[in-house]
Amino acid sequence: MGRASLSVLILLTIGFFFATYNLVAMIMHYRSVGKWADDDSDGQMFLDPVTEMPEDVKKAKNTKMPFHVALTATDAPYSKWQCRIMYYWYKKKKDLPGSEMGGFTRILHSGKPDNLMDEIPTTVVDPLPAGLDQGYVVLNRPWAFVQWLEKASIEEEYILMAEPDHVFINPLPNLARGGLPAAFPFFYIKPADHESIIRKYYPEEKGPVTNVDPIGNSPVIIKKELLERIAPTWMNISLKMKKDQETDKAFGWVLEMYAYAVASALHDVQHILRKDFMVQPPWDLATGKNFIIHYTYGCDYNLKGELTYGKIGQWRFDKRSYLGGPMPRNLALPPRGVPESVSSYLALLKADIGPNFKSRGM
Repeated sequence: MGRASLSVLILLTIGFFFATYNLVAMIMHYRSVGKWADDDSDGQMFLDPVTEMPEDVKKAKNTKMPFHVALTATDAPYSKWQCRIMYYWYKKKKDLPGSEMGGFTRILHSGKPDNLMDEIPTTVVDPLPAGLDQGYVVLNRPWAFVQWLEKASIEEEYILMAEPDHVFINPLPNLARGGLPAAFPFFYIKPADHESIIRKYYPEEKGPVTNVDPIGNSPVIIKKELLERIAPTWMNISLKMKKDQETDKAFGWVLEMYAYAVASALHDVQHILRKDFMVQPPWDLATGKNFIIHYTYGCDYNLKGELTYGKIGQWRFDKRSYLGGPMPRNLALPPRGVPESVSSYLALLKADIGPNFKSRGM
């Protein structure tokens, strides 16, 4: 019996060891990619932002924490019509219950005023010196934020970094908590898969690569003082990454997103990951309780409402089809069977945002 008891004790000890190891491994995994949970209201999946938060941060807010909405833009027609739609829906949602949206600024990095100055609150900043962006116009974004933060008087303590192709679908509260910024986790931002490249900019002494969040700079709600520290680093790392051929080839059009994630980690800034921050049709099928639609992907469907991604559909919408000016008001409706997210954002884009949409969008 004594031998049996000893054997059982040893087995239990080994079992507890592996259970503890697996728990720690699971926590470390969730630290890097987040913990998924079910939203019983509509069956969608969202990232539970509370799991890894300190106890004092989990507590509900007692006061409103307004944030300033800021997006970077150019004076190109393609950017203008998107900015007009984005600003229209900001105004529609700003004062609804649950919203903590404050002021709004379009940061125009074309270096000169345009014909939307009297319609959209705008601050004009300089673009990067000619040739420095190497045709990658998004590289101007961090430089634009650096200038804006230096010259603007911003009343709100927090800032939402947004983009022209964002549409507010529900009133947006301040998702940041206890000084921790909130961000959307992108499935294609995978720092751990590019560790050798990340280490060029994030040295080992700073910690594991999992400290680099799977995010870009937008959408992000962050304290102004934190962004003032991160923005210059974000700009410098973006330029370094673009100059490095290996990095540029590996990261491509999301290079500036990786640069923001690395810059944040260098300043020991971690983000609360909020999957409900945003939906991206056609991959996300329903808008649900999410806050923003990001219509960056082209949507191609046959007449049965079946996705034909990678192949031109019998019905399609792609914002890049309208580089020279706004989409037409009489755009054909999608066929029956397309996801609710697609039909919803088409309806939002076709809203009557005001007179002279065609001419002012140019």
